[in-house]
Amino acid sequence: MSTDPHCPNCNYEYPYPSGDLMICPECNHEWNPAESAADADGLVVKDAHGNLLADGDSVTVIKDLPVKGFSKSIKVGTKVTNIRLVEGDHNIDCKVPGFGGMALKSEFVKKA
Repeated sequence: MSTDPHCPNCNYEYPYPSGDLMICPECNHEWNPAESAADADGLVVKDAHGNLLADGDSVTVIKDLPVKGFSKSIKVGTKVTNIRLVEGDHNIDCKVPGFGGMALKSEFVKKA
C-alpha cells in the first residue's frame, strides 16, 4: 500500500513522485508535498493570474459580472477592498460598491 498523499486537485489516490514533485496521472496536476503540508492549515485562494489572496486584500474585477436581481452588472475595473476568504465555489465575501455585500469567484478578480 502506498503512503503517498492523494492529489489535492482531484483527490486521485495514486500520484507518483518525480524529483521533489508529486504528479497526478489522472489530472496532470503537479505539486510539492512539502509546500502542501505547510498550506494545509490555511485556506489557499488564488486570483485569475495565480497570485495568492489574503483576508483584507483589494481586488479588481476583470470581467463584467451579471448580478441576479439587478438590472445592471458589476463592470470591469470595479475595485473591491477588504475582502474576506471563505470555503466554497464563491470563495470571496466582500462589499461591492453600488451593490452591497456579495460573494465572488476568485477566477474573475485580480489582486490590486
